[in-house]
Amino acid sequence: MALLTHGDRKYRPNTLIGVAAEWEALRVEHRHIGAGPQNCVRPECTEFVHILSGQAKLRRMGDGQLQEAVARPGTSWVVPAGTHETLLELDGAVEFLLVFLPAKLLEDTALAEYGIDPDRTQLAYAGGFTDHMLTQISVSLHGVLGRDTQPVVRIFADGLRTALAAHLLGNYTIDRWRPSTRSPSLDAKRLQRVLDFIEAKLGDDIALDDLAREACLSPFHFSRLFHDTTGLPPHRYVIERRIRAAQQMLLSGRSSIAEIALDTGFGSQANFARTFRKATGVTPRQYRGLPVC
Repeated sequence: MALLTHGDRKYRPNTLIGVAAEWEALRVEHRHIGAGPQNCVRPECTEFVHILSGQAKLRRMGDGQLQEAVARPGTSWVVPAGTHETLLELDGAVEFLLVFLPAKLLEDTALAEYGIDPDRTQLAYAGGFTDHMLTQISVSLHGVLGRDTQPVVRIFADGLRTALAAHLLGNYTIDRWRPSTRSPSLDAKRLQRVLDFIEAKLGDDIALDDLAREACLSPFHFSRLFHDTTGLPPHRYVIERRIRAAQQMLLSGRSSIAEIALDTGFGSQANFARTFRKATGVTPRQYRGLPVC
């Protein structure tokens, strides 16, 4: 039985980018939403959101818990099935990966096999956090969009679903997750200047000194503050933005793989293929859907 999802009912105004990928226990969507209040619903399945681009101050309330945080690239949000959400509003536009999972992320029999008490697996209403592992899983899930008709993709997607469920259960249950009490170390204006610079220069060499100069900080202090704020080192963030840009270009089909490698700053097709496969689990050619030569 397919999941009872709610993307179109909850996020308004919004645009579904491309085609969603859906199986029995997993649905993946790429969406863009504008500023303003959203339509709160009580979800029948678990919702996981990972911000891909844009920035907005986000306010939400679920089961009486008020949360305020900045939705920026690399941040994640969880809405457990059954959450009574009464407020959700943004002051800017963002692009995000929307993943739907069953109310029970894993069956009780599977949990028991690993000695996990099913009564201790209730997810927290967690949001605004950065987690490198969730970023990696999200990049890979983004890669299945448009490819879900291929038989091997089902196997790959099942593995990603299990990895995502296990990581959420291991880190974001109500007895494990605690909201951060520390404000981001890099103020919003400086961070936005740096992010805008990265977007404008994806095809060029981007040195740490260049990014630090945009933030008016020394390279040492900038690197530490950027990591504290986004959850990723500057170099890793740039690589992941290049991977996402390359994914979009591969699906458009307007450029050759060699051209995409240069346009996204990888320098050579070999370096691009190696980095892309490490991040997504498939080669650029496989992602595009062409036969492997």
